[in-house]
Amino acid sequence: MTTSTGPGPGAARLVLLTLAAGQFLMALDSSVMNVSIATVADDVGTTVTGIQGAITAYTLVMAMCMIPGGKVGALIGRRRAFMIGCVVYGCGSLTTALAPNLPVLLLGWAFLEGVGAALILPAIVALVAGNFPTERRATAYGLIAAAGAVAIALGPLIGGVATTYFSWRWVFAGEVLVVLGILALARRIADAPSRGRPRIDVAGAVLSALGLGTFVYGVLRSDEWGWFKPKPGAPSGLGISLVVWLTLAGLLLLWLFLRWESRLAERHGEPLVDPSLWGNKQLTGGLTMFFFQYLLQMGVFFVAPLYLSVALGLSALTTGARLLPLSVTLLAAAVLIPRFLPDVSPRRVVRLGFLAMLAGAVVLMAALDANAGAEVVTVPLLLVGLGMGALASQLGSVTVSAVPERQSAEVGGVQNAVTNLGASIGTALAGSMMIAALTSSFLTSVEQNPAVPAAAKAKATTELQSGVAFLSDTQLKTALEEAGMSPEGVQATLSANAEARLDGLRAALATLAFAAVVALFFTHRIPTTQPRSPQA
Repeated sequence: MTTSTGPGPGAARLVLLTLAAGQFLMALDSSVMNVSIATVADDVGTTVTGIQGAITAYTLVMAMCMIPGGKVGALIGRRRAFMIGCVVYGCGSLTTALAPNLPVLLLGWAFLEGVGAALILPAIVALVAGNFPTERRATAYGLIAAAGAVAIALGPLIGGVATTYFSWRWVFAGEVLVVLGILALARRIADAPSRGRPRIDVAGAVLSALGLGTFVYGVLRSDEWGWFKPKPGAPSGLGISLVVWLTLAGLLLLWLFLRWESRLAERHGEPLVDPSLWGNKQLTGGLTMFFFQYLLQMGVFFVAPLYLSVALGLSALTTGARLLPLSVTLLAAAVLIPRFLPDVSPRRVVRLGFLAMLAGAVVLMAALDANAGAEVVTVPLLLVGLGMGALASQLGSVTVSAVPERQSAEVGGVQNAVTNLGASIGTALAGSMMIAALTSSFLTSVEQNPAVPAAAKAKATTELQSGVAFLSDTQLKTALEEAGMSPEGVQATLSANAEARLDGLRAALATLAFAAVVALFFTHRIPTTQPRSPQA
C-alpha cells in the first residue's frame, strides 16, 4: 500500500472542513427537530406520533444501509460515494423542506436522507485515512467526531431559532446550501481508486440490513411497548413484549450474516465485511468503545434537555444555550489532546474520557433538586464534553489504524453501524429507566398523600401502571383542572409529579453511570501506543 503523506496545510484544512461539514449535517438531523415536533406535525397535517415515526424511520434506514454503504465506497471509490451520498442527502433535504404532507416528509427525511447518510458516513472514515498521514489522523478524526457531537448539542438551539423566528423548513433549505458547498469543495479530496471488479455481496447486504433494522426497531419501540412485560394495548407474543422477539430476531439475522460472510470468505468470494476483522483485537476494542461512547452521549442528550425544557420549563432557545458548555470542552479536548500530547497512550485517554463522563453523570445526579436551577447542569456538561472530546480524539484513529487502508471503507460502515446501535440503545435505555422510576415514584407519592382524593388514587393506580408521561407542571395542571380535581388535589399531584420527574432523571443518569463503569472493563483492548505508520 502507498503511504499517504497527505495534502499541504491549506488543502488539508479545506479537506477537513469539507468532511467535518458532512459529519455535522448527518448528526444535525437527529436533534434539530426534536424541539419542533408539534409545529412540524401541524404544518404537514399529521400527528406528533407521525413525526416521531419519521424520526424512527430515518434511524432505521441508516442502520439498515450503513454496512452496505461502506462496501459501496470500497467498490466505486470513497470520494464518489461521498459525493453521491451528498447529492442524495441534498435531494432529501429539499424534499423535506417542501413536503406538503407526511408521505412526502417520509420520502425526503427518512428514506433519501437516510440512504445519503449511509453513503456519506462510512466514506468520511475512509477519506480521512486516505488524505492524512497516520500521525495527523487522530486530530482529524477528533475534529470530525467533535463536529457531529456539536451538531447534536446545537440542534435544539438551531431548531428553536428556526421555528420561533422563521420556519422549520428553513433548516432543511439551509442543509441544501451546505450540501452544495460541500460538493464544491469535495474536488480537493484525494481518492484511492477502487480495486478489482466491483461486486457486492447481495445476500450479506440483505441479512445485515434486516438484522440491524429489526434489532434497532425493537429497541426504538421499547419505550412504547415495554422491554419484557407488554404495556396495555401493546403487541405481544406468548405474553412477552414484541420488543423481545424483534431484538432476538435481529440478533439471529446478524448471526446468520456473520456465518454467511465466513462461508463466502472460505470459498474465496467477496464478503460484505471481511470475517478476519472480528479477530482484530484493536479494531473490536475500538468498536466496543464507540458503542459505549454513543450510548452515553445520546443518553446525556436525552436527559439534560428534558430537565431543562420540561422540569424547569425553559424555552428551546434557552435549553440549547445551556447545552453549549459541553461543546466548548468537547472541541478543546478533541483538538488539543492530539496537538499537545501526540505520543499519549490512547488507552489512558480513553479511560480518562469514560471517567470524565462518569463523573459528569454522577455530579448531575447529585445536583438535581426540586429547588435547583439551570446552572446545575454547567459543570456536569463540561465534564461530559471533556470525556466525549477525549474519546473523539483517539477512537477514530484506533479503529482505522487497526486495518490496511484498503479496508477503511468497510471499517467505516461497521463503525457507523455500531455507533447507531449505541445511540439507539442509549436513548431507549435512559428513557425506559426514567419512565419506570418516574411511574413508581409518582404512584407512591400519590398513594401516601392525604390531599389526593381516594377516587383519584384508585384511578391513577389503574391507569398509570403502564407508565407515567414526562409532563411539565403546566401540562399536568391543565389536565387535572379539566378533570375537575380540587385545587388541593391539583397542588398535591403537582408536587408528586415534580419529585417523581427528578427521580426518573436520577434513575436514567444512574443507568448511564453504570454503563460508563462497564465500558472501563473493555478498555484493555485499546493500544497503549499511537500508530505511526500505515499498515500494509
